Amino acid sequence: MGNDESFERAYREWREKTEALMRRFPERKEVFQTSSGIPIDRLYVPEHADESYVREIGLPGEYPYTRGIRPTMYRARYWTMRQYAGFGSAEETNKRFRYLLEQGQTGLSVAFDLPTQIGYDSDDPMASGEVGKVGVAIDSLEDMEALLREIPLDRVSTSMTINAPAAVLLAMYIVVAEKQGVDPADIAGTIQNDILKEYIARGTYIFPPKPSMRIITDIFAYCAEHVPRWNTISISGYHIREAGATAAQELAFTLANGMAYVEAALQAGLDVDQFASRLSFFFNAHNEFFEEIAKFRAARRMWAKIMKEKYGAKHPKSWQLRFHTQTGGSTLTAQQPDNNIVRVTIQALAAVLGGTQSLHTNSRDEALALPTEDSVRIALRTQQILAHESGVADTVDPLGGSYYVETLTDELEKAAEDYLAKIAEYGGAVQAIEEGYMQREIHEAAYDTQKAIESGEATVVGMNRFKVDDEPKPELHKVDTALGQKQREKLERLRAKRDESKVGDRLQALRAGARGDDHLMPLIIECVRDLCTIGEICGVLREEFGEYAGI
Repeated sequence: MGNDESFERAYREWREKTEALMRRFPERKEVFQTSSGIPIDRLYVPEHADESYVREIGLPGEYPYTRGIRPTMYRARYWTMRQYAGFGSAEETNKRFRYLLEQGQTGLSVAFDLPTQIGYDSDDPMASGEVGKVGVAIDSLEDMEALLREIPLDRVSTSMTINAPAAVLLAMYIVVAEKQGVDPADIAGTIQNDILKEYIARGTYIFPPKPSMRIITDIFAYCAEHVPRWNTISISGYHIREAGATAAQELAFTLANGMAYVEAALQAGLDVDQFASRLSFFFNAHNEFFEEIAKFRAARRMWAKIMKEKYGAKHPKSWQLRFHTQTGGSTLTAQQPDNNIVRVTIQALAAVLGGTQSLHTNSRDEALALPTEDSVRIALRTQQILAHESGVADTVDPLGGSYYVETLTDELEKAAEDYLAKIAEYGGAVQAIEEGYMQREIHEAAYDTQKAIESGEATVVGMNRFKVDDEPKPELHKVDTALGQKQREKLERLRAKRDESKVGDRLQALRAGARGDDHLMPLIIECVRDLCTIGEICGVLREEFGEYAGI
């Protein structure tokens, strides 16, 4: 061995700590080996390593976490298989959730319809034609109860893709758990709660940046005390990438937004180690296989350095970047949709080799409609085959040490740091967004990509090359066209039976809190408990905070 003393010492300490950890959290098998009987080691390390290796790449479960946030990674437990689902009514989506759990899914992920995402009830004129279309319609606590019926919230973790009204949906989830007899301290999951990326890429914002950041930091503070297992934000590069960003832009802009949330929380008086361990991230996985793997490794290393060196976080959990991955929806094609199964497999494999903590695999027909049950099952089976048949989960960071992957990791980090330096010149992510910097960069990248596809410089199999005539039409999922009317009738029944006096008092208390500087989460929870609707709660906050008009 040509390793120097610093590496030898670090490796010896890592092995001792890992073996101690395994006494509490054993690996899946006593012995890992290939089909030929060749033993598979937990970790492979270079023959020659020195102090710079320890500093820049290190060992899994150790700062700077380039090789993963756990020392045994998937040898102990697979990533969480969390399929994003939601359509129509709460009752229909509950059936899909229970089907996916029966098929081996290990976590829930909720897609909400557009009215819910921007805080309107299903009977609001703004909701017309959109109820239940791209996700499930949730108007009140009763809808949330129907969504989660017969799902044990102390044993299943749930991710909710919701941003502007995230506090309201989280409040509903907490109250449903209480009604199931589950202490809020025992529930686990994630709310996306990432409003900055809405201003950049997606558009489902409600309030201007300042009150939005206030609500977000209120959630940090409330959950730190009452819901400690909940990830209070999922800082999303996914939608930035879907809007047309490159991998380097996705990495840079996501971390820049993460830094803005940290700074907002610090300005609100929170201690960095009080909230940092519950920050999580959400990345996209595209077809450029090795670049995607390198992106995930660079993200971990950059975030660890930012949290330790810039913000002075002291707890190792505050340095760890934990992330969910979704395969790239924008990479799927309406032409020859079965080809999408192959694309999703490549992307999912990149996420696993990059060390994701949870994964959604898209369905083959999502370029055409919401997925059918058959398509969802194939997407989940893709993950299960990777986990149980491919062997890629049997050693930690199997591509660590690849000249190509390590070089790409370094290059992506450098490219992202250049973007972060430009964003710092603007005064940070919020100011850069308000001046349209990130939006312009993404638009230019998206334009270049589209030109390359249209010119044929970039190949999209089945779309601009290798086309077929007379493609068969797949069977597509259909949403109940009468759903809007059914949701309106549910709201009428709700308003007829609830205590309107209590509703008025709760909304008035929320208004007073919004005008002052009270923490809003407890007030929103009381609103939800007394059956105020999402439209009524967000309506009060709209009146007090105003609405963001975009750039």
